[in-house]
Amino acid sequence: MDKKLKAFERLLNIMDDLRARCPWDKKQTMESLRHLTIEEVYELGDAILDQNMDLIKKELGDILLHIIFYSKIASEQERFDIADVIHSECEKLIHRHPHIYSDVKVENAEQVSQNWESLKMKEGQSSVLSGVPVSLPAMVKAVRIQEKARAAGFDWENRQQVWEKVKEEMDEFKTESEGGDKAGMMDEFGDLIFSLINYARFIDLNPEEALERTNKKFIRRFTMIEKAARRQGKNLADMSLNEMDALWDQSKNSQ
Repeated sequence: MDKKLKAFERLLNIMDDLRARCPWDKKQTMESLRHLTIEEVYELGDAILDQNMDLIKKELGDILLHIIFYSKIASEQERFDIADVIHSECEKLIHRHPHIYSDVKVENAEQVSQNWESLKMKEGQSSVLSGVPVSLPAMVKAVRIQEKARAAGFDWENRQQVWEKVKEEMDEFKTESEGGDKAGMMDEFGDLIFSLINYARFIDLNPEEALERTNKKFIRRFTMIEKAARRQGKNLADMSLNEMDALWDQSKNSQ
């Protein structure tokens, strides 16, 4: 424990030094740091998908620095400090885990989630969905919406029902796409994606992670065909689709 406390104290002291002496750090505000924090979170997500533990450690450090940075700015404004942030989180965790810190009994993680949402409603939330950040990417937001609805008891009974819904939405999207109405296609395509995300949740797949894996796979294979084209002294823009397809198949077979 002493080792951890000393490490934390060291970072706090460095933050104090930077805020007092570094021109860049001195001029930062919560607003100027916001987009950088978002980037750091995405970089952590990439490191996790790549299972790169050294990079995960680095990105966690960057995020921790941002948390301390925001707290330092708030302390200068006499609003709160890092101790207030930590104690507030501790109190919330104790309150929302009555099965650990009181006599409430639970049998599984599902009941823990239900209790969590119920306690949040008692704390003054007007809806179980009000805790979903507005600025979340649409796919992540859909996952959180579905998880929160499920915790409130609003969910399908089994995954076959969800799969039937996927097929229904696929048929409706196909009908709209054949009709050519852009607004209708947009609505039905959104419904189709939402239902696919729902099915992914039922079979314990993270749709964001699945799509990002496909993105990375496509980038890897496309880069390979670019290199293969250059070895042939060609540019992709000058090649036929059949030639590119052949290189694409080679890239798949080489992995």
